[in-house]
Amino acid sequence: MSDLSVEKKGRKPSFVEALLVLVAAAAMISFGVLKLGVDAHIPIVFSATLTAFVGRWVLGIRWSEIEEGMLQGITMALQAIIILMTVGLIVGSWILSGSVPSMIYYGLDILSPGFFLLASLLICSVVGLATGTSWGTTGTVGIALMGIGAGLGIPAPLTAGLVISGAYFGDKMSPLSDTTNLAPAVAGTDLFTHIRAMVATTGVTYVIVAALAIFFGMKYGSGTLDASRIDAIQALMAAEFHISPMGLIPPLIVIVLAVAKLPALPGLAAGIGAAVLMCIAQGTGMGDIIGALHYGYEAALASEIAGAETLEAVSQLMADHSIVGVAPEMAQEVGGMLNELLTRGGLDSMMWTISLILCALSFGGMMERCGFLEVLLHTILKGVRSVGGLVAAVIASCFVSNLFLGDQYLSIVMPGRMFKGAFDEKGLHPKMLSRSLEDCGTLTSVLIPWNTCGAYNAGVLGVPTLAYAPFAFLNYLNPIVAIVMSYLGIAVSWQEGKDPKADKA
Repeated sequence: MSDLSVEKKGRKPSFVEALLVLVAAAAMISFGVLKLGVDAHIPIVFSATLTAFVGRWVLGIRWSEIEEGMLQGITMALQAIIILMTVGLIVGSWILSGSVPSMIYYGLDILSPGFFLLASLLICSVVGLATGTSWGTTGTVGIALMGIGAGLGIPAPLTAGLVISGAYFGDKMSPLSDTTNLAPAVAGTDLFTHIRAMVATTGVTYVIVAALAIFFGMKYGSGTLDASRIDAIQALMAAEFHISPMGLIPPLIVIVLAVAKLPALPGLAAGIGAAVLMCIAQGTGMGDIIGALHYGYEAALASEIAGAETLEAVSQLMADHSIVGVAPEMAQEVGGMLNELLTRGGLDSMMWTISLILCALSFGGMMERCGFLEVLLHTILKGVRSVGGLVAAVIASCFVSNLFLGDQYLSIVMPGRMFKGAFDEKGLHPKMLSRSLEDCGTLTSVLIPWNTCGAYNAGVLGVPTLAYAPFAFLNYLNPIVAIVMSYLGIAVSWQEGKDPKADKA
């Protein structure tokens, strides 16, 4: 009989087989993204095809099992995909209602280049802590801060890096965050023990990042503030949107509901509902509201001014909308910037990212089911003896998982399952494992272009992943700080009665 039910389940790959598949997949993805300049989708599909081929015909694993692994990989991130779609609705409705433009408008009044970067870090940290979502933070407050930064003359990659650092600090330390709940569940500890354990490594890193924000703020704050540019931005936004303190109501509703511990999706839905009601009160037609929710907001006046063929045409548009005190040349320049910044959002805008997520998670699920990463990580683990080495191995495995499995959830679950026994055997407290999983698994996901987090943030902030990555200081410094502290024996926690120093005493 050749029925699948009687086929053998196959074998585990050897170290050499696993290494070859990993290297081949890395080569295909890197060549496509870095050399050819194409999107990561098809190179990842090629990598998944190679993985499935080796798993089926070399290792003898049943196709039904490979397919099940692929589907399970996708299933783990379904909640994140739904949140991603919801954020698309939020961005479209919050721009149309004037919420995001109002945040930019008033932010330009109160923020200066000297402390803008530090303020961005702190604001996103607070919002992330309150809401428990880095995606929601960068997709709302983050967009507003990108607009303010552009008005203040701050380079977009630098602003994006500090926005992401703050958002991921808040996400990582918030009891409302899904990853903050997932890591201790995998490691075998409780939520608040896990959060207290992260204070040591994340706190040190945050102080370093704050110092860097002050340094870069002083660097860009030493120049003369271009008041005419800020005036032009505010004038054009006031002509196109309803600018009012009422625009702050939708984000405040989301934050208040998050603090009240309402689940993320209902809280975000309330923010959308508030924005829709504001649009109706402003006289916006239902067709335009649905269009913004589905396709995103499309800048009208800013687009017209940016695309005007002559300065006389720009002057006429400005006169038609009662825009005074702004030079036509400046208006056209600012119009192009606002058109690029505010033409975004909507359900459709997230489909590119969701398709990338589905490709990456299919690949990751196949890699996990065929056992390639498990074999490699187990081989690495054999040579680990010290606490620092064990923590470094977890962090390295989380980064590799983010690189090849395409999602931060998988990069927490898979290394967590693999290293739990090693931490127990060493006598280390489970919070050491949960802390290490988040120190890298949660944070480095946003640094990889084809990872769910990297793809999302590049799309929503309008800055390529590899452009903002050098300035996402928290996200790559935290893993380094964690490794150094572990090797130095700082903030190392043991199970009761397992501390070697206590035994010597």
